[in-house]
Amino acid sequence: MSEEWKDKRESFEILDGRGHVGNFLQTVLKKCENLAKDTGICVIQSFEPVPLYSNLSDLGFEHLTEKVSDNEYRAYFYRTKSIGKTTAVKVPLHPAALANLGKTDKALGKIASQFWQLVWNKEDPAIDQKTKYLLSLANAVGAGRHRQATRELVKAYFAGVTVNELDELFSLFVWNQGIGHFASEIGPSQLFSAYQLIKRLQGEGKSRDEVMAQLIEKFGESNPDVSVLESQ
Repeated sequence: MSEEWKDKRESFEILDGRGHVGNFLQTVLKKCENLAKDTGICVIQSFEPVPLYSNLSDLGFEHLTEKVSDNEYRAYFYRTKSIGKTTAVKVPLHPAALANLGKTDKALGKIASQFWQLVWNKEDPAIDQKTKYLLSLANAVGAGRHRQATRELVKAYFAGVTVNELDELFSLFVWNQGIGHFASEIGPSQLFSAYQLIKRLQGEGKSRDEVMAQLIEKFGESNPDVSVLESQ
């Protein structure tokens, strides 16, 4: 992290998310997309705003978070690189739903954020990220959480999963859950549609970036059957 901007953080524009009505994450992202390089913003929340870290890192921001009290966190974000919206979109489906836990219970939101960091952002993990996404996808299918499973599928593809690997994974779903369940529950789901989109586009010779763009368009936060963001 660059050191020189820390002394300027008290002059940053403030966005206070406490008591905010609507999708505060999108409000922050929209604001930050338009910030110039070498400028910053301060986000105030009643819990540590962990979901913002990866989102704004993708837009070229560094961050520093201060705990003012048990009910106030100040996260300072400073833009060190100018990265356009198109580049940022390539990283799919961040853990935006964690913010909803903080709205329910501040202590729970903090614990969940720390737990997410341990599971998904651990240094030198023994299990590679692609495999973690596939394991999480399979667990979500077993629990009947097709919304989560679809999100994990998109992220697994971003992390490098191949069509052959997905073919074997979906065969395992038939094996473990039965043909009837697969036909009535998984086949008509958003998850299966996303999987078939990947197979079709790759069969047409589309690049991974082109496939990702369509996955985000059809199975990103704009899709109500996939999104975990608070509705307006």
